Amino acid sequence: MHEINRREFIGQSTMLTAGITAGITALPALAALSPQQIQPTQRILKALKFGMIAGNASILEKFTLAKSCGFDGVEMDSPSNWNLQEVLDAKEATGLQIPGVVLSSHWSKPFNHPEEQVRKEASKSLDQAIKDCNALGGTSVLVVPAVVNASMGYEEAYELSQIEIGRHVPTAESLDISIAFENVWNNFLLSPIEASRYVDEFDSDHVGWYFDIGNLVNFGYPDQWIRTLGHRIKKLDVKDFSRQKRNDEGLWKGFSVKIGDGDSDWDSVCEAIKDIKYSGWATAEVGGGDRERLTEIASRMDTVFKPLNG
Repeated sequence: MHEINRREFIGQSTMLTAGITAGITALPALAALSPQQIQPTQRILKALKFGMIAGNASILEKFTLAKSCGFDGVEMDSPSNWNLQEVLDAKEATGLQIPGVVLSSHWSKPFNHPEEQVRKEASKSLDQAIKDCNALGGTSVLVVPAVVNASMGYEEAYELSQIEIGRHVPTAESLDISIAFENVWNNFLLSPIEASRYVDEFDSDHVGWYFDIGNLVNFGYPDQWIRTLGHRIKKLDVKDFSRQKRNDEGLWKGFSVKIGDGDSDWDSVCEAIKDIKYSGWATAEVGGGDRERLTEIASRMDTVFKPLNG
């Protein structure tokens, strides 16, 4: 599949590619390069959600701060009230990438809502998000596919969400944007086997998963899900979760640990990422803040992904 091939080669330098092509005679030239100039095959790029950057500064100032804290990219919400040209100017000025956008309406307007008008509004929002992502130079829209509760049943969630989201697959394919589902606490797609089947039934390389590592810990083991989802994983969301805090202090307190201090088992996560040959974006989704806080988040991401990045 085309997506797998592209991922396997993200992060390889052109010098390294040329060296392999030319053969052993090119090795002295490679040896002269600094470690920063030779990108490893397994490369994790760090991003954060735009809303994590605290304060009332301009978009350019916030992008500049994120860059100085060690991030490679920033994800925006869409639909939203940011100005497209302002974001593009900040992107160009700082060199930060915008790997994708997060659909801003998926909780308030779920694709399986029983009211047709709400589903139409959800559909309109997804269309806008796909087009915004393309305009920003991104490659994915993070989507919560459905919400199951007492008034919205599981089977209806499965069927209605596939119908509504499926309408947008041709547009996503034409713009080379992936619709990537995040595993969240929405009572839906509760096993990696079912999650894989749900994606496969769209029959498109542009539909996959935005796998949230920390979100999964309360229900299972992230490395197991990563191996089962495999090539379907388009991007990673990064947070941590403590089962002990959950047990002692309450369910949501499980998230009150910093990246690397919970039960995600990052060594096993990195081994699973290696096994599926994933390389690409990992985006922090935790409480943000000022320069000190953002620098800490970037540093912790470097630590947990060190087995992949060296």
